[in-house]
Amino acid sequence: MEILIGADLVPTRPNWGAFAEADTHSILGQELCDLMEKADFRVFNLEAPLTDEETPIAKCGPSLRIPTRTAPGLRAMGVDLVTIANNHILDQGEAGLRSTISTLERFGISWIGAGMTPREAAKPYILEREGIKVGFYPCAEHEFSIVTENSAGANPFDPLWSLDHIRELKQQCDYVAVLYHGGREKYRYPSPELRKVCRRIADKGADLVLCQHSHCVGCQEEWNGSTIVYGQGNFLLGRSNVEEYQTGMLVKWILSSRERRVEYIPVEKSGAFVRLAGGEKAAEILGGFQDRSEKIRTPGFVEEAYARHARESVLEYYGRSLGRRRYCIFRALNLLCGGHLRERCYSSADALALINTLTCEPHRELYASALRSQVQSREK
Repeated sequence: MEILIGADLVPTRPNWGAFAEADTHSILGQELCDLMEKADFRVFNLEAPLTDEETPIAKCGPSLRIPTRTAPGLRAMGVDLVTIANNHILDQGEAGLRSTISTLERFGISWIGAGMTPREAAKPYILEREGIKVGFYPCAEHEFSIVTENSAGANPFDPLWSLDHIRELKQQCDYVAVLYHGGREKYRYPSPELRKVCRRIADKGADLVLCQHSHCVGCQEEWNGSTIVYGQGNFLLGRSNVEEYQTGMLVKWILSSRERRVEYIPVEKSGAFVRLAGGEKAAEILGGFQDRSEKIRTPGFVEEAYARHARESVLEYYGRSLGRRRYCIFRALNLLCGGHLRERCYSSADALALINTLTCEPHRELYASALRSQVQSREK
């Protein structure tokens, strides 16, 4: 059995017409069309709701939407299953999620990863062919899309529940893939925490752990007999010229009753479409992937690389903690001071208090709840 798994897929305005007309040759090119047709089962992350109504929720970041008229292209590509456990599936609210589900079902595309209740959102998909059972479990890190007892949304990764779900799924199946929507965007390595989480998922029975969300090709490692991929990159998403967004990888999972094997197929953007990467570009994508995979095997590398990335990201998080208006003033003053003001923005005592707020469970829960209440009161 050959299972083809792609990462983030979002039809965008420049290719809506091709999707509406089910023009797979334009969308994929002949070589990718042939690969898709050859596979026994095809899985993608649908990174936005399929809906014709704009009903955006209150959130930070963009609110995505895919018109339902693009669904014929998804069906024509041969997509069998989509995970909708991601940070954008609730961008257009519960109405958008309901529209997504009904549209997928109308076109015969199976879905997992979200629902009206936590139980529905956590339901896995089990594929059974030729006597082999393969389970797919989707989950997402906590952003604005997560299901609650009182509202619809995506299935979260929750160590109090998700690890049990994975263990139970493994008891029912020969193989299990976990589609984990998480990680730092445009960062090609795992954080120390993400690595710990993915290894624990593997320990609970996942044979394949795919991190989708970073929008860039990352690296991989073998752990306790499992394959963990930290970043597949995009399959087809947006018009951005950001370097990391230009390439991605399909994962080909080859399974039998005796063995399992993972192969990587590099792809690249071609205008508003996607093509199989070849020649020097394919060698560049796979070479970088292999090089990073070697680097993370060095003890301490993941921690040191992430510490450097944290230092580079400090201004972004100053903006979040100061608020937009104060941050604009701060940036202007920082520029006048030759960049030295940021080093003095927080005293050591201030920084330690903020660290405690963000890492200590009761402080973090109360802080988030207080800010959420403030937003809700303003909306009224």
